[in-house]
Amino acid sequence: MTITANQVKELREKTGAGMVDCKKALEEANGDFQKAIELLRKKGAAVAAKRAEKAANEGLVLTKVFNSGKSAVILEVNCETDFVAKSEDFVNFANFVLNVLVENKPSDVQALLQLNVDGKNVQDELNALIGKIGEKIEISRFAYEYVDNGLIVDYIHHGSKLGVLVSAENVPQDKVEEFQPILKDIAMQIAAMRPLTIYREEVDKSIIDKELEIYKELARKEGKPEQVLEKIATGKLNKFYEENCLVEQVFVKDNTKKVGTLLEEFNKKNNSQVKLLRFKRFHLSDEKK
Repeated sequence: MTITANQVKELREKTGAGMVDCKKALEEANGDFQKAIELLRKKGAAVAAKRAEKAANEGLVLTKVFNSGKSAVILEVNCETDFVAKSEDFVNFANFVLNVLVENKPSDVQALLQLNVDGKNVQDELNALIGKIGEKIEISRFAYEYVDNGLIVDYIHHGSKLGVLVSAENVPQDKVEEFQPILKDIAMQIAAMRPLTIYREEVDKSIIDKELEIYKELARKEGKPEQVLEKIATGKLNKFYEENCLVEQVFVKDNTKKVGTLLEEFNKKNNSQVKLLRFKRFHLSDEKK
């Protein structure tokens, strides 16, 4: 069967695949459009398998706050090159996935890939994109955040390679607008200073024990007496908390204050009890969880 240029053009417009791939698929499918589309999708899966060992360290981090600031989602979609990360096809796919997450709230990536939305299967859309672009593309992770009596704010750093969600509780309804820019500043703080936890009580005991041992060994090498090593190590641990616990960090926009001071000032002014709850920070260079 002879495949016409118009048929190839039409299939290309429908799938976004290359001209040569479209022609081959139509020839293999004897001109059957649906079969040709299926063949191209399978080709996408084949490309994915072939490139499975490739590193996909570029991509986008996206966030969306919804339900009047009571719910939010953060998403990371990866590819191999920054060029692809900036392409319209990749950006459109990432936003499609983000909207699927908002509407369907799947439990994990595997459940997400199986979803059908408006006649589109997420796995098929991913395979089609891989087949068109020819790079390894993966939805690596996503996370939700929910609050009842509180507020969630997001922050995406320029370039969409770093994103943050941060939530607070006990935010008075009539003070949401006043507190929102403060929480936005705190989200930017998290992006810039990469805290481990919000409060020192949340730091894992194994991390504290390890830090104390390091401080003691350093003091020992400096010739300090054994009986004062514990005191020296504990003093250095306070410095560790100041660097790694969000509320104890120096506020990047005003180094005369700590992040916790922002909350204290707001609560004193409004006779409130606002408290930071959780944060999620996704960065493309993070080790995949």
